[in-house]
Amino acid sequence: MNATGQAVAGSRAVAAAAPRIRSRIATVSIAAFAVAAASIVLAPLVGSTRINLAHALDWSIPWAANVDAQIFFVARLPRVLAAALVGAALASSGVVFQALLRNPLATPFTLGVSAGAALGAMLAITVGGAVTALAWAAVPAASFLGALAAVAVVYFMAAARHRGFSTGVLLLAGVTLNSFLSALILLVQYFSDMSQTMQTLRWLLGDLDVASYRPLVVALPMLGVSFVVFGALAPSLNLLSLGDDLAAARGVPVVRMERIAFLSASLATGAAVSISGPIGFVGIIVPHLVRLLVGPDHRVVVPASLGFGAAFLVACDLISRTALAPLELPVGIVTALIGGPFFLWLLIRQP
Repeated sequence: MNATGQAVAGSRAVAAAAPRIRSRIATVSIAAFAVAAASIVLAPLVGSTRINLAHALDWSIPWAANVDAQIFFVARLPRVLAAALVGAALASSGVVFQALLRNPLATPFTLGVSAGAALGAMLAITVGGAVTALAWAAVPAASFLGALAAVAVVYFMAAARHRGFSTGVLLLAGVTLNSFLSALILLVQYFSDMSQTMQTLRWLLGDLDVASYRPLVVALPMLGVSFVVFGALAPSLNLLSLGDDLAAARGVPVVRMERIAFLSASLATGAAVSISGPIGFVGIIVPHLVRLLVGPDHRVVVPASLGFGAAFLVACDLISRTALAPLELPVGIVTALIGGPFFLWLLIRQP
């Protein structure tokens, strides 16, 4: 067969496989989001106080007399929705960072976003004040601004080299900035009093004790934009994860795609951290479990990570608030207890 015949045969094979790929993407996405929706509906029903869902949804009962509705909609549902949003953001951002850095052990916090957010939150707690931004309270607003500042520093360091965008410099700058900001965090903590230290420690452990829908509404536009960008990036991530040269040979504008991937994943991570504080291991556990289930195709992995990431953190939060009830563990402790052994297993498993 000559070159023309081979090209025609290859085109036909790709065209024949396209419907199967679309069907698989749709099937996996529906399954993942169904699992996430089920977790969001069921998790608020579980707690130290039992409630009746039918009673909670009975609008004929006056609100002041409907204790089930108050527990469901005020005490538990905001927290469950926060867990779902944060879990989806961290898991999908982990997928993007792993493809961008060509490192299966990369996480959303590798490049200093978490440390910047932590420093901002600690300054807000230590300095105090009633400053608000974008309808946020002081701590979430300062956390988000700190994350953006860290992203800006790392981005400009990576983009300054030869007017391009070096992922190698990106990784080195992120790790270095992480260490520097961690030192500043210790300095701020040294000058904090006992109550401020306890507040910052709880925040650093990851806390989903969300008491209203306002922080979710504020963060939702940024997370929504990031999720849409992740979906659009998915085909290019398949090629970017294989290397710049191969991606460029296939027509991918490498530098532009890398910048979009970095900025969108960092935006999602910063918005997530502003809600809950830094919750570790979600961005590495979920992407790897998803790849074990559905394979490495990012067109499938990205939507699956969104759904399963939401369900995973909702489940971890359920454990954190029921395992030692009426006491509550910070959800970051639960994810660390799961993620630590998992991370070690990944290190051993790497060739």
